Amino acid sequence: MTRKKLTILHSNDMHEDFDRAMRDERAELIHRLSLLSGYISRERQDNDAVIYAVAGDMLQGNVMNPAPGTISTVEIMNYLAPDVATLGNHEFDYGLPQLLFLEKVANFPIVNANLYIQPYHKRLMRPYHIIRRDGLAILVIGIITAQAIERIPREVGLAPTLSLEQANAEIGRITNAYNTEDIDLTIILTHIGFEEDLRLAAMLDPTWGVDMIIGGHTGTVLREPAMVNDILIAQAGEGITQIGRFDLEVDDEINRIADYRWSLVPINEDTAPVDKEFPIYCESLGGEDDRRYNAIVAKLGRELTHPGRWQETTVGNLTADAIAWMTGCDVVLVGSGSIRLQRMGPLVNMSTLLSGYPFEDSLNWFTVNGELLKRIFAYFMEPEVAIHRGEFYQVNSSVRARYDISVSCVTDLSVNGRRVEDEQLYSLVLQGYHVRHCQEGLGVTLEELSRVSSPRVVATSMRDVIQEYLREHQNAISRIEGRLVYEKQEQA
Repeated sequence: MTRKKLTILHSNDMHEDFDRAMRDERAELIHRLSLLSGYISRERQDNDAVIYAVAGDMLQGNVMNPAPGTISTVEIMNYLAPDVATLGNHEFDYGLPQLLFLEKVANFPIVNANLYIQPYHKRLMRPYHIIRRDGLAILVIGIITAQAIERIPREVGLAPTLSLEQANAEIGRITNAYNTEDIDLTIILTHIGFEEDLRLAAMLDPTWGVDMIIGGHTGTVLREPAMVNDILIAQAGEGITQIGRFDLEVDDEINRIADYRWSLVPINEDTAPVDKEFPIYCESLGGEDDRRYNAIVAKLGRELTHPGRWQETTVGNLTADAIAWMTGCDVVLVGSGSIRLQRMGPLVNMSTLLSGYPFEDSLNWFTVNGELLKRIFAYFMEPEVAIHRGEFYQVNSSVRARYDISVSCVTDLSVNGRRVEDEQLYSLVLQGYHVRHCQEGLGVTLEELSRVSSPRVVATSMRDVIQEYLREHQNAISRIEGRLVYEKQEQA
């Protein structure tokens, strides 16, 4: 049996409205949100396998066209950065246009499987989201109460009823479609009320593999989760002064929960650190230009650093991984000097992105053989050469290289877990600057780089690639992994 640990934090019925808060109330609200953010951030900092889910009725208030000096509630939700949320009835308070606008400006996925545009039999929202954490794949499906659509005009064409039988069928349809994937945990994120959660759990076919229902709408306070049909069911009360917490052990061989602990954690000065950056962020939302530069691109799982050029860094690892993910190449070399910040996150806004990646440099794809790739690594990893030249490179996660400083050579170089072979071909992505200066920076000529096939530009802006990666990877983490290792072999 292989057990992996996973922590799930969950909120529901948060019901806080910045638009309606008076000045004194707003200060208190900001303080309470600072504590909630501090608690979530601390858990993400301490643990790679953390998920934060919101089971409907997020922070309320107008999303569209916030006036200067006001705070749009989706900006606060983006700051809290849930990994997934579902619709509650209050997400419909301002009508369907605002709901669709909310989905577009949210940096996190909002899931609902059983709300259809009836004439076309098309779902209104994305029905599910798969979260991958520390080797686990978690399938999250959203379900909503029928009361939500009562606020939507009939002519919109949404389905007139949302019964538990329909919800049950949608859950079966999605789990059946994904039973070929190695899903370790299946969660139904609902906003239908605790008693309806119990009824829904009793309906679900055990072969669908649903492990838990995390719900909302009734603001139910529990001492412990209910268990129906071997499915755990929980809510986290109401508001932002508490948070639900599951600490799970998941058997990833049989894809079931092997053990769990649940608690309703109070959020106060005794249990949560204050996120001191949150009030500063709220104050920063002033005029149109302020909003543009303070717009949240992503919330990282923890702060990343880039303390020096001649070493592997967590910011460098994330940057190289972003390029590899977006381009699909084998090897990425990112010049350490092109990253112009020492710290990044957890909050990453447009200002951080513009100052941290100031160069609008292109990304260029080459196909090279293993012999040339080994020459490149041997050249730029030479300490004296690197320091004299003032350049070093960050590499993506599929690369591992070991350099023996006692004999001044690369003793091992692997890509995707396999040792690099001289005649094997590999895809290599370089920034435009390093293509233009490849001989001094990489020890090879452009002619040598282009010998197998002509190079091609895969992106005209590395910064754009980083921005899109971050938008698609909320709560990303990065760690030092020993991608580039220097060692000194003991002489016999």
